[in-house]
Amino acid sequence: MSTSEYQPVVAWHISTFSPDGGPNCVEAGPLSDGSERIAVRHSRHPEGPVIIYTRAEWDAFLAGVRANEFDFE
Repeated sequence: MSTSEYQPVVAWHISTFSPDGGPNCVEAGPLSDGSERIAVRHSRHPEGPVIIYTRAEWDAFLAGVRANEFDFE
């Protein structure tokens, strides 16, 4: 998408578990375009790359987090 094209607004959220209010955290939020897609970015680089997930992909990820599938210890 070029910068001249419409880019939906994202309602960004930083986890309350983020140290120092989130400068070293991941932000996520829904796009305002009605697609139910979720955007994810690094809070330290808000103008940097954004990854967009479908609602189904995001829900699958959250289910994995809740099931401790991503505890890489």
